Amino acid sequence: MTKKQKAAEISAILEGLYPETPIPLHFHNHYTLLVAVLLSAQCTDERVNNVTPDLFAKADNPADMVKLDVEEIREIIHPCGLAPAKSKNINRLSEILIEKYNGEVPDNFTDLEALPGVGHKTASVVMSQGFGHPAFPVDTHIHRLAQRWGLTNGKSVEQTERDLKALFPRATWNKLHLQIIFYGREYCPARGHDEQKCMICSKYGKKEISKKVK
Repeated sequence: MTKKQKAAEISAILEGLYPETPIPLHFHNHYTLLVAVLLSAQCTDERVNNVTPDLFAKADNPADMVKLDVEEIREIIHPCGLAPAKSKNINRLSEILIEKYNGEVPDNFTDLEALPGVGHKTASVVMSQGFGHPAFPVDTHIHRLAQRWGLTNGKSVEQTERDLKALFPRATWNKLHLQIIFYGREYCPARGHDEQKCMICSKYGKKEISKKVK
């Protein structure tokens, strides 16, 4: 079986399990999505969703956010971790959005990744989930699963992203990355993973990688 064939079969399994893929982070415009994704770094989506209502009640746009002191932002987002850096980044990127983009979030990778605290993965989420542009956000979880399933030998998330984009049709990327995340949480966790009870790993998994990451 080629990797392309394996990818197609895995995609069919995921589509059967998750025909609908609600976006895990709560947001109501491009700006609140950008901030929520920035906050999700090294933090669970659930915790971010518990924090953002208080933050967005005070400021759900760049103009209102820059009116808040960095210390006030930091206090609100503290449960998300890395609050000193994240609060400064939220403040500064809000200033830049006002100065350069008339308060709007840019819809291209170059401008997004130039914003403070916005890396390629964050930009990919905003591009795919916010603007609907084809993108394949790869975090450490998707990287781990792609290795387990023998879809990549990449040593970095960047290489894994390139490999997955080559294996799956472009039109599926935006939905597929969420399906992989959902499957990982439900059936293929990093710890306590039973390969024989995982319908993908039991058929396609690379056992030596599966054991290594447990």
